[in-house]
This record gives sequence, structure tokens and C-alpha cells, in this order.
Amino acid sequence: METEPQQELREIVGQVRGYLERQRELGLDRGELSWPASPAAAAARPTLEQVRADLGECTRCKLHRHRTRIVFGVGNPKAALVFVGEAPGADEDAQGEPFVGRAGQLLTKIIEAMGMRREDVYICNIIKCRPPNNRMPEADEIVACQPFLLEQLRAIGPRFICALGGPAAQTLLQTREPISRLRGRFYDFHGIPLLPTFHPAFLLRNPNEKKTVWEDMKLLLRHMRQA
Repeated sequence: METEPQQELREIVGQVRGYLERQRELGLDRGELSWPASPAAAAARPTLEQVRADLGECTRCKLHRHRTRIVFGVGNPKAALVFVGEAPGADEDAQGEPFVGRAGQLLTKIIEAMGMRREDVYICNIIKCRPPNNRMPEADEIVACQPFLLEQLRAIGPRFICALGGPAAQTLLQTREPISRLRGRFYDFHGIPLLPTFHPAFLLRNPNEKKTVWEDMKLLLRHMRQA
């Protein structure tokens, strides 16, 4: 008989498998995203305003039935660094802005410790509506939002991406590896260095890991300064 953790793990694996299969069906694998490679191509990039307009008052997945506001993203539209998280929480749903609750306040402190302000970076999530009771995003919800996330990143054209937590890193890198194995090193995302690290909400529950995340941020800063 399966234990509760085993059942939970089996459900998560099933969701990830279904998500990856659905991505292939919709043609949303990594090869589908074309990044501007020249000044002429860069001029054809969408703007964030265009991406938001295309998103509209989205009803593409079941999450629209529960949300108060769409939480699109906030920050510098030409940011060199983009932080990508998991999903809006209650505070974000109420205000329409990502990372404004307790986890967001911690992220702000991390950004400031790096010598930047929230206004210098761009912050968004892999999905734009709050899941009920702050549950994990489900595969169909991620698939519905993914084109808009990719277009956000294409519009900004950042030099670096920091994926906050497992769902963000797994979605962008299309992997099943847990964040504990992914964090602490760079991966290529269409020519953009991507660094996964723990989500600030995880740090609120596990404050002993703050040092780990700070080591990741120091690694990110070193690479940003050398670029």
C-alpha cells in the first residue's frame, strides 16, 4: 500500500508527464521560441503592452473562475535580469502585482542586497492567476500561460534569468529534476543564462537555506558583472 508521500510523488510525476506531453502536442517545446538574433529581428519583438493586450481578460484555463486580478508582471521592460516565480498568492491576487506578500518582501530584500531595486529588474510568474488555496499550478494551467510567459521574456530580452523554485525552473528548462538538484548553476535558455534557486516562500519555511540562496545570488552577480 502506498504511503501518502508516495501517492503525492506519483501524482506530481503524472502531472509533469502530462504537461510535457501537452507541450509537444501544442508545439510549445523549446525549439518553437525564436529569439531575435539581429537588430532588425529585435525590432520585431513584441512589447510587454502587446503581450498583455493579447492575454486580455484570459479565460483559457479554469483559474479565471477564482481570480480577483490577473497578475501579469512588474518592473523594467528592458531589464537585464528577470525573476520568474511560480504563481500569484492571495496578496498578489488582491493587488495585481507579483511578489508583494511575505515572500515578495523577502525577494525585495534579496534584490536590494544585490545592489539593485525592484524597479531595475522584471518580476513575473509562470502562471498569471492564483491557484485556489495556493496549491501547485497544474499542467494544463502552465500550458495555457506558457506562450505569454515566453512572449514576456522575448519582449524584454534579458541578459539573465533567475528561476525561483521548482515549477519555474522545470517549466523553463523542461525538466523533471527537483530544484535541489537544479539550483546553483547556470543553464542555457535560448542563449540566455538561467540560474535556478529556491523560492522565497521556501526560505520563509526553511530560513537555514537563506545562505544557500545568497550564494546563488553572488554567483549570479559575478556573471552579470563579467557579461
